[in-house]
Amino acid sequence: MHLDAAWRALIEHRDYPPAIRDTLGEAVAASLLLAATIKFEGVLSLQLQGDGPVHLMLAQCTSGLGVRGLARCRDGVYGGADTGAVGIADLVGAGNLTVTLETDDGSQRYQGIVPFAGQRLAESLQVYFENSEQLPTRLWLHADAAGASGMLIQRLPNEDARPRADVVDIASVDDAWRRLQLIGETLTPEEMGTLGDAQILHRLFNEDDVRLYEPAPVYFRCRCSRERVGSMLQGLGETETRSVLEERGEVEVRCDFCNRAYLFDAVDVAQLFNASVAADSGTSVH
Repeated sequence: MHLDAAWRALIEHRDYPPAIRDTLGEAVAASLLLAATIKFEGVLSLQLQGDGPVHLMLAQCTSGLGVRGLARCRDGVYGGADTGAVGIADLVGAGNLTVTLETDDGSQRYQGIVPFAGQRLAESLQVYFENSEQLPTRLWLHADAAGASGMLIQRLPNEDARPRADVVDIASVDDAWRRLQLIGETLTPEEMGTLGDAQILHRLFNEDDVRLYEPAPVYFRCRCSRERVGSMLQGLGETETRSVLEERGEVEVRCDFCNRAYLFDAVDVAQLFNASVAADSGTSVH
């Protein structure tokens, strides 16, 4: 799986240091790989949160393969190494990896949480699959300024297995799973960043019967809107919002994902809270 234009659009308005940028790219690629393995209508979120310099990293992928992501540093500054060869412990510190799946209508929500394991995001995701999904899974992830890429292999449960299944067949499946993992380990970051999907599959599994499906387009999609920002300001409260308005002459809210600015002047704020009052039968939102 490769992301190029969508990934570059995602980081276009962000000046992340390479270590943060590349780790975020791995997270975005991982969210896409996870979303592609699940049949759902909604949003899959992959969140890294810890006590390190980068206290939050979030990647999201919709069921329609729209991706977005962000990283937040403490005090807005990251003073660590500026190369991509940095582990999760160096960036995010001690913390948890959270995978959340939420339907579009909000009627269903699933969440799995595991502590960070190893130095790379792929290792923590492997633990997540083993603990939460109980599916043996391996991932390889790579990202740089030009693109983000990933490969996932997964051992699916044998739905046809019977209590007295043939021991030889089970042993053959075990051997095949071990062989696939060993072959996957030969894939280098340089190959992930430069070779196409078909080339990688041929390079790794040329002795196997491999089926390559038609590629699906992935795009950068931010779900922010003026309506969502207005709801956020209503949640902030009229007093606080008008305080910012009086101090600055307008209220500006900038999206953390796409960096788009939403401006609200005095008329906008009045309409916002008048509408809130009308909706709440005379009570304002605080």
